[in-house]
Amino acid sequence: MDVKKAYDSWATQYDSNENKTRDLEAIALKATLSKFIFSNCLEIGCGTGKNTVWLHSIANNITAIDLSEEMLAKAKLKIQSDHIHFAIADITKEWDFVNHQYDLVTFSLMLEHIEDLDAIFKKLANAVLADGFIYIGELHPFKQYTGSKARFETENGLEIVTCFNHHISDFANAATNNGFAIVSINEFFDNDDRNQIPRILTLLLQKI
Repeated sequence: MDVKKAYDSWATQYDSNENKTRDLEAIALKATLSKFIFSNCLEIGCGTGKNTVWLHSIANNITAIDLSEEMLAKAKLKIQSDHIHFAIADITKEWDFVNHQYDLVTFSLMLEHIEDLDAIFKKLANAVLADGFIYIGELHPFKQYTGSKARFETENGLEIVTCFNHHISDFANAATNNGFAIVSINEFFDNDDRNQIPRILTLLLQKI
């Protein structure tokens, strides 16, 4: 299903349905960024604001964008602050939502919906301050290899969102080819059981 259409439909139940990937990624985000404080954060793919509330505790100002109007409407109900600006945006097009540089950009469970990672990282190179950070939290490629994708139940049956498989090296190469160094790569497991296939992959990058 088309990404925008899917998330507009998913918005009504996104926060309430069982979603191990959503919940574990939120844990991964906090584990990766909790020791930092930022001035300006660009949250790409904020969805219903599942992470925006917490990001506001470590970032003075947030620009939170999403492709889905319905998801963004839910986010605006969760947190209202003069220091948070919500906007509809398609990151595969011109980044007219960027009017200054950021010291943190986050992607949570959304790069799987982007086919050309290199094109996104070229735009990031202009949007991130020197020494600024990028956080990426994604469904682990190992899960993708088994056929796992973003999906949700509707009254008409199971809907599967358009996704693209990205290998760990795809993220690493897109980053290093566009001026970012890899600070850390981590994996997060259901119930912290490292005998299972990892569910979440995180990368923390820094602009050189």
